[in-house]
Amino acid sequence: MSNATAGALSPNQGASESTRWIQLLVGVVCMIATANIQYAWTLFVPEIQDTYGWSRASIQIAFTVFVLVQTWLAPIEGYFIDKFGPRMMVAFGALFIGTAWVINSQATTLMGFYVGAAVGGLGVGSIYATCINNALKWFPDRRGLAVGLTAGGYGAGSAATILPIAAMIESQGFQHTFLFFGLLQGSLAFVAAWFLRSPKTGEVRGSKKLAQATRDYTLKEALCTRLFWLMLVMFVLVVTGGMMAVAQLGVIAKDLGVKEFQVDLHFFVMAALPLALMLDRIMNGISRPLFGWISDNIGREKTMVIAFTLEGLGIIALGYFGSNPYAFLILSGVVFLAWGEVYSLFSALAGDAFGTKHIGKIYGVLYTAKGIGALFVPIGNLLMEATGTWSTVLYTVAVMDLTAAFLAIMVLRPVLASHVATSRQRFAQESAAAGAQVAA
Repeated sequence: MSNATAGALSPNQGASESTRWIQLLVGVVCMIATANIQYAWTLFVPEIQDTYGWSRASIQIAFTVFVLVQTWLAPIEGYFIDKFGPRMMVAFGALFIGTAWVINSQATTLMGFYVGAAVGGLGVGSIYATCINNALKWFPDRRGLAVGLTAGGYGAGSAATILPIAAMIESQGFQHTFLFFGLLQGSLAFVAAWFLRSPKTGEVRGSKKLAQATRDYTLKEALCTRLFWLMLVMFVLVVTGGMMAVAQLGVIAKDLGVKEFQVDLHFFVMAALPLALMLDRIMNGISRPLFGWISDNIGREKTMVIAFTLEGLGIIALGYFGSNPYAFLILSGVVFLAWGEVYSLFSALAGDAFGTKHIGKIYGVLYTAKGIGALFVPIGNLLMEATGTWSTVLYTVAVMDLTAAFLAIMVLRPVLASHVATSRQRFAQESAAAGAQVAA
């Protein structure tokens, strides 16, 4: 039986541009509703510590649990996305993100917060994976931009609610804040879920600028390709390096002597570290659609070379010039700009290479790169302790990024071209075999 992507490259026969953009907008709304589970957590940690007296390290285990559940269950969530479609999966995730913060609002033990983190990780993973997959399916001609905007909604989604959450914690306590925003966010995502749907056959068309496969690969078939494992290695290299740099930014700023430096921008004065963290949010939100759009026009491999090289050189410069507070701000902004795009480029490339029928499962396995990277992050501390300087960590991270850039241009490009050619040949053979069966 043919695995051909029946409508992937056919003319758009049904979906209007407004339909596609409405689907994308709904996905972004769902992502915004989930973002606080990850990005607002830091506001609650000091309050939990003051209330119960636990160490900050033991409280932060909850965040580790959240990240591991979100990433390592992605392949299973992908299976259910492909089976049940976006509405049921986002509705399921919405119930879980709401429940997670309700649990946190009632928790009085560390285990209670760990359970809340696990529930939240499952909910966020379900919504994140589903919305990314839906963007891939609705925009085969502009996957980079569509996935970038969707992922950007998650990366920058907490910006509008950080101040209200902080104010409510201050005035009414963290328990009430958990409860109120848990119910609010869960309800918003649950309502939005029912507006989502996957495109029907023939509603969308593929890109004329990019090399795209013309058949849908199963997860087993994708795992048997060199391309998949090359993508996974590159994803791990870049995401690990970026997470190492981001996770240790506060400590690096302290060791470089710029953490408390007051930056005078005429409009306001702010310490260098919180200003750098603010840039993180902005640059992270910009990078995903920006590099995604660039990749739609010049190709994923070329865009990866540009982004990964920029990331590597930015980190080298940060290690060399970072003791200057203004250089620290500018270069940390460059690093964040060049790192966030991994979540749009690799998902878009997966859709190009393996089709969209089974993309939930395929990208779910690929997304475990983030979980693998999280396990390597503590190595940064070990390197620093062994060498006595953060420069070693930064230069190691830069080497990882530059290696990924080298692989993108020297290995990924020919492997992808070969994969697409093989895909089109198999598509033609399967289509001919299917036609012969019908004629018989």
